[in-house]
Amino acid sequence: MKDSPSQMEICFAIFANVLELDEHGVPTNEKYAERRAATWLYQYCTGELPPGEAELASWEVQLY
Repeated sequence: MKDSPSQMEICFAIFANVLELDEHGVPTNEKYAERRAATWLYQYCTGELPPGEAELASWEVQLY
């Protein structure tokens, strides 16, 4: 990750895209957002998805 900073940007984007907030701005699915970001990181490092994880959707990895 240190040799390719854009990969960290994608990891953060996945977390931010998946994260949902309630009406007070409090995260409601922080652990799920973390897991989806970790899924991408695992796939980046190993070339395959973690067992039991679904493919990342295009909206999850979208950079804005």
